[in-house]
Amino acid sequence: MMLQVFLETPIEYCKGVGPVRGELFKKELAIFTFGDLLNLYPFRYVDKTKFQKIVDIHDDASYVQLKGRIRSAQLVGVGRSMRLVANLRDETGEIELVWFNGAKWMVDKVVAGVECIVYGKPTVFNNKLNITHPEFETLGMDELPTRALTLYPFYSSTEKLKTRGLDSKGISKVVRKILDDAAGKIPEILSEDIIQKLKLPSREEAIFNIHFPDDFQKLNRATARLKFDELFFVQLRLVKLKLYRAEKSKGNVFSTVGSNLNDFYFKALPFPLTEAQKRVIKEIRKDMASGKQMNRLLQGDVGSGKTLVALMCMLIALDNGFQSCIMAPTEILAFQHFKTLQRFLANLAIKVELLTGSTKTAKRREILAGIQSGEISILIGTHALIEDVVVFHKLGFAVIDEQHRFGVAQRAKLWEKGELPPHILVMTATPIPRTLAMTVYGDLDISVIDELPPGRKSVKTLHYYDSNRLKVFGFMKEQIRAGRQIYVVYPLIHESETLDLKHLMEGYDAIVRDFPLPDYAISMVHGQMKTKEKEYEMGRFVKGETNIMVATTVIEVGVDVPNASVMIIENAERFGLSQLHQLRGRVGRGADQSYCVLMTSFKVSSDAKQRINTMLETSDGFVIAEADLRLRGPGNIEGLQQSGIADLHIADIVKDEKILKYARQIAIELLQDDPEIELPTNLPIKTYIRQENKRKGSWGMIS
Repeated sequence: MMLQVFLETPIEYCKGVGPVRGELFKKELAIFTFGDLLNLYPFRYVDKTKFQKIVDIHDDASYVQLKGRIRSAQLVGVGRSMRLVANLRDETGEIELVWFNGAKWMVDKVVAGVECIVYGKPTVFNNKLNITHPEFETLGMDELPTRALTLYPFYSSTEKLKTRGLDSKGISKVVRKILDDAAGKIPEILSEDIIQKLKLPSREEAIFNIHFPDDFQKLNRATARLKFDELFFVQLRLVKLKLYRAEKSKGNVFSTVGSNLNDFYFKALPFPLTEAQKRVIKEIRKDMASGKQMNRLLQGDVGSGKTLVALMCMLIALDNGFQSCIMAPTEILAFQHFKTLQRFLANLAIKVELLTGSTKTAKRREILAGIQSGEISILIGTHALIEDVVVFHKLGFAVIDEQHRFGVAQRAKLWEKGELPPHILVMTATPIPRTLAMTVYGDLDISVIDELPPGRKSVKTLHYYDSNRLKVFGFMKEQIRAGRQIYVVYPLIHESETLDLKHLMEGYDAIVRDFPLPDYAISMVHGQMKTKEKEYEMGRFVKGETNIMVATTVIEVGVDVPNASVMIIENAERFGLSQLHQLRGRVGRGADQSYCVLMTSFKVSSDAKQRINTMLETSDGFVIAEADLRLRGPGNIEGLQQSGIADLHIADIVKDEKILKYARQIAIELLQDDPEIELPTNLPIKTYIRQENKRKGSWGMIS
């Protein structure tokens, strides 16, 4: 425990830091302790043995490292325009160095005659090569310890830290001071068995070599060890939770398949099930008959028939005397589920109700009474379902749609609605890459519907620039004359002073001008409208009373109109891949050929071009999800805060898929041999888990 105390020492107690710098560390980088700083890994390394010659530099070069002597240096300008301009010379030529920020603090270091090393990116200004804000290191005797390194670390800093001498070099010195005192004080967190099996360096060796490696081989070994550590403990938590549920969490046994499912299957099934749907229903039935509480994730692309699968499983629950519920993140989506189930069950005597925040008081009382008495078999709703006043007669099956939009506490409240926890089916229309599924949903069993219903045609995706708008309007008129309906989606409702984007109100006016009323009927839906107004406008579109729906992404989920064959997405470059795919999924639900038209300006970033090209090349949700993860990185994907990914300092679940898979396998093997992590050999692992649990409560039994 004494070892851990060293890492928990407040950062201000490090020699050379003190209260002022310590406070800056806390505010700017969330570094509170010695351990926190050791977890601030360098973002790049420079090989101090390799230098370029000034004569060889060109403006499209990446970062360069130069060694030479400052020929001249002077402050130029006054006030905010003040800058430090210096000329660096080596035996082949001369280049200008410029500092704008922090010029006053550099002026004492950058002086004529000083021999130095500079590192930065060359650019051209006024037809002259220069390097702006280069990293700068003098070659005096006091620099020998850092110059002796082959690989020199660079750390992320901020302007405020730099004003207190905590630029990359300053941070490096503080890290070095801590590591000098850390010998024998960095505790091991893996068992000796795992270290030997995987031939890993010790934790202490890895931390030293991630900061100050002598060579790339040591750096690579340290990186692999620290990535494994992070991913192993994420996976150990998830696998342990999954095993705990399998062993401890009893569930209602649904052994009967009776008249409710059979009547629906033989008399009311709207279309034949796909093989993928049949496979998933079998997987769920097996879970529900096992006596253990089911926790299963159902992935399926937009329009793949997840709701139908969920309904058939709810009918099995009903055949066994249990009620079911569907919890959706928005009223629009809850309402869509309600309408879909009403349509499917129109000829069967099964009572379905909808409960949301907008439900009127009298109707709410009626629903609450019907749920408590058992008269209502299936309840659909939003967060309203988990209110204390909602008391089920006998809840046995719960569907959570798009669960990443719900918090842990909200989901856990559903568990308390039955004598035994209900079987849980989590549904998502956002295809999840394998690495993400392994990490975010690693505690759940996973089913995938990877097949669309028969008769569906792939949506044709087209890309047009704003200058082609008249051509697009002509195409829209052709589709309307053919009896089809059209969505037009905008990123904004009103004009923005800061963003040069098309907005819904402007678009609505333009469409009315080109599609004049009363020849064409137009609906408008956006998030600032009242629920009743949105439902009225959506209802008109669903019934075919309007030809065009002008909307924001409020229609991303929850609108199912088979006759809508065209989706126009304005400023498509402003949407993420996942969102573009969801919007495209609103069309292609009928037998007719459907189209998704991506409208963009000519000025499109390289990332946006990749997103547009991905949409043009594939309609496979899983391919799109992988591309989205590569483009955005895991830190920007919804729902990761509770997964452990948010705490990763060095591992990347996209690039480190092999390490992730191996870490999960090692975690499974460990828990098979030592389910409670009690063996003496696993004491370092158990100690670390206890410390993490105390620090952030990450090992709760509900994920």
